[in-house]
Amino acid sequence: MPDKIQLLPDNIANQIAAGEVIQRPSSAVKELLENAVDAGATEIRLIVADAGKALIQVTDNGSGMSETDARMSFERHATSKINKIDDLFRIRTMGFRGEALASIAAVAQVEMKTRRQEDAAGTYLEIENSQVKKQEPVAFEKGTSIAMKNVFFNVPARRNFLKSNPVEMRHIVEEFIRVAMAFPEIFFSLTANGQEIFHLEKGTLKQRIVHLLGNNYAAKLVTVQEKTDYMTVYGFAGKPETAKKTRGDQYFFVNNRFIRSAYLNHAVMSAYQDMIPADSYPMYVLFIDLDPAQIDINVHPTKQEIKFEDEKIIYAFVQAAVKHALAQFSITPTLNFDLDPEIQKLDAVSNPFTKDKEEKTAASGLYQTFTQKNQAHLIESKSELKNWKDFYPEPKQSGSFKSLLAVHQEDTGGGFEYEKHIPQKSGEGKLALLEDVPLLQLHHTYIVAGTNQGFILIHQQLAHERILYERYMLAAREKPIATQKSLFPPTITLSAPDAVLLQELLPDLHLLGYQVEEFGKDTFVIQGTPADVPEGNEKHAIEQMLEQVKHFNSEVKFSRREKLIRSMAWQHAVKPGKSLTVAEMRKLAEELFECNQPNITASGNATYIAFKKDYLERMFGK
Repeated sequence: MPDKIQLLPDNIANQIAAGEVIQRPSSAVKELLENAVDAGATEIRLIVADAGKALIQVTDNGSGMSETDARMSFERHATSKINKIDDLFRIRTMGFRGEALASIAAVAQVEMKTRRQEDAAGTYLEIENSQVKKQEPVAFEKGTSIAMKNVFFNVPARRNFLKSNPVEMRHIVEEFIRVAMAFPEIFFSLTANGQEIFHLEKGTLKQRIVHLLGNNYAAKLVTVQEKTDYMTVYGFAGKPETAKKTRGDQYFFVNNRFIRSAYLNHAVMSAYQDMIPADSYPMYVLFIDLDPAQIDINVHPTKQEIKFEDEKIIYAFVQAAVKHALAQFSITPTLNFDLDPEIQKLDAVSNPFTKDKEEKTAASGLYQTFTQKNQAHLIESKSELKNWKDFYPEPKQSGSFKSLLAVHQEDTGGGFEYEKHIPQKSGEGKLALLEDVPLLQLHHTYIVAGTNQGFILIHQQLAHERILYERYMLAAREKPIATQKSLFPPTITLSAPDAVLLQELLPDLHLLGYQVEEFGKDTFVIQGTPADVPEGNEKHAIEQMLEQVKHFNSEVKFSRREKLIRSMAWQHAVKPGKSLTVAEMRKLAEELFECNQPNITASGNATYIAFKKDYLERMFGK
C-alpha cells in the first residue's frame, strides 16, 4: 500500500493560512495600513475600487525596503520585528508575525513599488498565487505602494461568500477608522471609486475623533487622563447626553492597537451607572498604555482580542479613570443642600413652634401612642386614627370601567359570563374581542379588552410592533407602502460609516415608504416618508434605524432587510406613556387580532396576556 500522508504544496498551504488573516477585503486593508504605520510613515493613502474586490492600494511615505527585503516580505513568517522568542513579549509594533503580505499574495494579484531614501532606484514586484511573476528596478519616491487586485480570484468559493459592495465597504471604513483614530499624528485619506471619503490632516486626538465620528461630539467630550507606574489611561468619554440606545462609537486601544473587550466595556459602563439609562451605551475612545510583557496579543488571528496578566487591575483602573473624568467635569450627580425657596415659605418652616402648640401636640392621642413604649402596634385601637378611612371617601369609578364590569357581571353569582356577547363570526373557540364592551387604558401603557373567553391585557407598544412588522413584511414582498412627499424635505448628514450603511439600505427603505436620495458627500435628502408616519421627526427616525441595524443584537443571523423591518416596527410603534382614545385602542386591538401571529412580537415577546373566565372564577374561589 502506498503512503497516504503528504506535504501540501506551498501555494495551497498559503491559501489555507490566508483564510485566518484575510477573511474579506477589510482584513487586507487592516494589515496594509498597519504595515504602513510600522514603516514610520507620516502620510498614508488608501484607495479602493469595487469595495476592495477589484483594488485595494495603500501608499505611504515610510522607510521603504531594499530589493532583497521587498522579495523576502512575501515569504511566510518573514518579519523584521522578531529575532528570538523573548521579542514576542516586547512587541510595540502593529504587525509582527510576517503573515500579512504572504497571505495577501496567496489570494490576490499584487503589485509592489518601494524605495529607501538611500537607494537610487526602487523595486517593482508582481506576484500572483504566491509566485513572483516580475521583478525589476523602478523610479519611485521614498516609501512603499502595495496594490492588491482581484481578491480571491483563485479561490472562487471564498469570493462567492463576500457580501454586497455596501456591506464590504462598511467593513473597510470601520478598519480604516480604527487605524486612523489610533494615530492622529499621521495624515490619512480614503478614496473609494474615485471619490475621497476621508481626508484627515495631522492633529490632536480630539480633532481626529470629531472628524471620524461627527461634529456632534465636538462640545460633548470629557478628557480622561490617569497615569501610574503600572499603566496609563487616556482619551475621551462622551457626556451622558451622548449615550445611545444601541452600541456604537466605543473604542478601546491597548498600546495603540484596537481591541474588543466586553470586560473593559463593563468597567466603563459601571462608571456611568446612574448617569445614563440602563439600556443606553456611552461613547468613548480610550487608550491603555502598559508594558507589553503584561499582555499577550498573539491569542487571536486578527489580534483584536488580547489577554492581560492582571485583568482586575486594568478593570479597576479604567473604571476609576472614567469616573474621575466625569466627576471633574461636574457631570456626576451631586446633592443639593440648598432648601427650595417655596418650602421656606411654608407655615411649618416660617412660623415659630410656640409653647401652646407644643402642649396641644403632646396631648394628642397620636403623640401619646407613639411615645409610649412598645405601643406603636396599637395605633389603630388607641388613637383617633382608627377611623382613618372616614377621611377618604370611596373613589368614583370612571364610566368606562363601571360599564366594563356591568356588562360582564351577572346577577346570579357575580362571575363573568362572556358567552352572551361572543361575536359568532369569529368561529367557536377562537379568541375574539367583544364588540359592545368599551376598552380601558391603564398607566398609558396597557389596554384592557373584554373577550369571548374572559379579558386580555394588551401591551400597546408590543402589539403595535407586531402589527407594523407584518405590514412591513408584506410591503417588502408584495405591496410597497405609499409615500407622502415632504413639502420642505429635510437633509441629514451622517458619519462616513453610517452614510455607507444608509446607501446599502436605500432600496429596502423605498419599499417601506421612505424616499431618501443622496445629496453630496455623506449627506442625504429625505424626500418622503411612509404615509402613516407623522412629519417632523424624519431625521431622528433615520438615525435611530441606522443605530439599531448597526448593532442589532441577536443570537440568530438575520438578513439586512429583516433587521431594517424589525427596527422600523420598533421605531414607529406607539410607545408607553402615550394616551390613546377609545377608538384608537379598539383599532389597535382589532388590527392585532387580524395578524397572522397576534400573540407575540417578531422577537418573541408576548403582545398580550389572556385572563380566562374559569381562571378568574378560581381566583375568587368560585
